[in-house]
Amino acid sequence: MIELLTVGLLTGFLSGFFGIGGGTILVPLLLMLGIDTKTAIGISVVQMVFGSIFGSYINHKKGTLDVAMITYIGLGGFVGASLSGFITAAFSNKTLEVFFLLFATFALVRLFMPVKEAAEPKEVKRGILFVIGIFIGMMSITIGVGGSIMLVPILVGFLHVELKRAISAGLFFVVFSSIAGLISHTLEGHVDFQRGIIIGVISLLGVYIGIHFKDKIEVTLQKKLIVVFYIFVVVYLIKRVFING
Repeated sequence: MIELLTVGLLTGFLSGFFGIGGGTILVPLLLMLGIDTKTAIGISVVQMVFGSIFGSYINHKKGTLDVAMITYIGLGGFVGASLSGFITAAFSNKTLEVFFLLFATFALVRLFMPVKEAAEPKEVKRGILFVIGIFIGMMSITIGVGGSIMLVPILVGFLHVELKRAISAGLFFVVFSSIAGLISHTLEGHVDFQRGIIIGVISLLGVYIGIHFKDKIEVTLQKKLIVVFYIFVVVYLIKRVFING
């Protein structure tokens, strides 16, 4: 119980402090505790349901959530994520860890590739938004992450959405994808609800504390710290997959 509460609090704190999805933090932490890869992914999806709904509620109260814009991508994410449990079940734990390593490496590299905002929003057909949602929902929830880190660059770089609105939309997208993913992973027996709910609930307190501390430090220091965090995750996964494995 102490381990679960600590992991949940730390996941929420780092998520709020760095502004990143909880799955990127939670899955490696659970692997370090010796939890099976597929179970770790299932627990991460439970935590994402709590975190995304809580965060989207806060964004809605602040007036930064554009529900209409994200609806079609969100519905696509729901469809794509509904396949995630079956896809996860089809791969070995080692393969899933390699996928997670590739994702963490992408997240690290993206930190050095700033996204430029365009002056005018771009009109995109609803069908294209739906397909984008399917792809991101399927890929991200398969390895237990929310997908906002992939969606935000698309919204800003290609659809010319304002960055703050894109970040809020990315988190709201996770509401769709995580709920569908939870259903799919439950059907495949990957979800430990007892541990998942404990971690999910306590992580909300961590998010609140993390957001508070985030506002106390400079952006440059925050970016340096998140780079260190991602390097740690990547090195750990490399060691786990290619050395210990």
